[in-house]
Amino acid sequence: MILVKGLKMLHFHYSTLIDAPVEVVWKFHERSDILQILTPPWQPVQIIRRQGGLEIEAISEFIIWLGPIPVKWVAVHTEYEKYRLFTDEQKEGPMASWTHRHQFSEENGQTRLTDAIAFSLPGDKLAESFLGWWVDSRLNDMFKYRHDVTKRECERGVGSEGVGE
Repeated sequence: MILVKGLKMLHFHYSTLIDAPVEVVWKFHERSDILQILTPPWQPVQIIRRQGGLEIEAISEFIIWLGPIPVKWVAVHTEYEKYRLFTDEQKEGPMASWTHRHQFSEENGQTRLTDAIAFSLPGDKLAESFLGWWVDSRLNDMFKYRHDVTKRECERGVGSEGVGE
């Protein structure tokens, strides 16, 4: 357990081996329409703004729906190492804190894609005990979808120009 400003940090981790070089998987994530491509069909998201690509200070702003309630989410990229990682942090949104690191590593000519998230829920320990399992379950469903799409598109695109385009 990690405490940040008195908040207990929860952790989520999802990793997939993709049969494509790191450069192919990275370039797939650089696409201007990547948020639309990686958003599961059951998760209504309205993208308001995306600027700056993957680099530090890039911004993604969108509305997610928690049931009938629209919630604004603004994420700013705080870390960037081309072909290795980028990190975004929630600056406005439903979580008390949220840091999402996207990691790309080479394994025998393939790419290990890993999403690692450290987050804390709003409210107290009671909110965490009621919502923690639910958030983890939703993240697992979402990242399974995202990784499946990434794997399919990048493996299909190996050896051709314009992965997934």
